[in-house]
Amino acid sequence: MAVGTSNPTALEVMQDAPVIPVIVLQDVAHAVPLARALVAGGIRMLEVTLRTPVALACIEKIAKEVPDAVVGAGTVRSAADAQAAQLAGARFAVSPGYIHAIGKACHDLGLALLPGVATGSEILAAQEDGYQQLKFFPALQAGGPAMLKAWHGPFNDVLFCPTGGVSTANAGEFLALPNVACVGGSWLTPADAVARGDWDRITQLAAEAARLPRA
Repeated sequence: MAVGTSNPTALEVMQDAPVIPVIVLQDVAHAVPLARALVAGGIRMLEVTLRTPVALACIEKIAKEVPDAVVGAGTVRSAADAQAAQLAGARFAVSPGYIHAIGKACHDLGLALLPGVATGSEILAAQEDGYQQLKFFPALQAGGPAMLKAWHGPFNDVLFCPTGGVSTANAGEFLALPNVACVGGSWLTPADAVARGDWDRITQLAAEAARLPRA
């Protein structure tokens, strides 16, 4: 996918690389060098979670200063979150669960959404609103690869991005499944490396993640 300036589709977000980094930033000064380090390793779709007071400012910095990155907002829990994220420069959104209000807001904003689901009923609700590319969260705690295998029968038209408990140790097991397009993980941006400004380590982790095989 060419990065360009238009918002990607949810499918483009999921297919760009095998891993979407789940990023928690505590310092705005880390946002740009972190994003550049990930892009240098081949990871362009960056999920900055709205879990800290500086998250929106970090999204804005990355959107303005790292043109090769496609920055999105994670932990979107309301329509207001989606609106604030887009105003900051986010080009896609990821939610930890799904409600109609979030789906409608992202649709109206033209913002691709990966809605979080953990049950069949949540999948049906997201599908009813037109969402076919979903985040399985918390993946490991909600049943892991076995749950995704079970869902492949009744929901064989859905692609998943498992997130939550995914690591280098089990990412391959998830990525080998036919209904998994990518995984989400925080291991690409370890807190100690970010705090030290060890951007070379993050680039290395990103490069390793970008080479993971997919089904």
